[in-house]
Amino acid sequence: MDKGRVIALGFFDGVHLGHAALLRTARQAAARRGVPAAALTFDRHPGELVSGTPVPLLNTPGDRAGLMRRLCGIDEVLLCRFDRAMMEMPWESYVEDYLIGRLRAVHVVCGFDHRFGYRGQGTAERLREACARLGVGCDVTGQVSRRGVKVSSTHIRSLLSSGQIEEANEFLGHPHCLTGAVVHGRQLGRQLGTPTANVLLPPGVLSPAFG
Repeated sequence: MDKGRVIALGFFDGVHLGHAALLRTARQAAARRGVPAAALTFDRHPGELVSGTPVPLLNTPGDRAGLMRRLCGIDEVLLCRFDRAMMEMPWESYVEDYLIGRLRAVHVVCGFDHRFGYRGQGTAERLREACARLGVGCDVTGQVSRRGVKVSSTHIRSLLSSGQIEEANEFLGHPHCLTGAVVHGRQLGRQLGTPTANVLLPPGVLSPAFG
């Protein structure tokens, strides 16, 4: 019998310290209920469709899923398509029809600043109220900071773009993860006695600054 699942809500780009706190809260709620812990993410950044401007990602959907499973004990990663229908879905329908009706959520977890639904009208507080009305559990996690700076994917992108890898790793809580195809380069490293691997990053993934 399907007992449903606990679902963590977010995009989870990079799976940083803030994401980890949220995902582990979901893992704990799932353990209490005896159901799988799932994370809902999308095939592309919602901001890309909303603004029409590409958002450079910290890692691929596959890397994201692997990090959530390996570091946070997530059982299922629900990779959903973010299209115009999803973008324009009323927030009430997103909660009742999509999360609960289609994905079988019995408990949801989100961050304090989570927005969803048409024009971002859904908020953490509205989600909490809707879940209470529908008999579904809900946890809202607070802000996570390091040295007075909010941990966010946006800040980590800035650090990586400027080559501050060690500081980016501090905000991530783990070494930055990238995967891609290894391709032939100019073999300059081999000529210097230190062969290197040239990784071709997938389209849309942020390339850290040269060290």
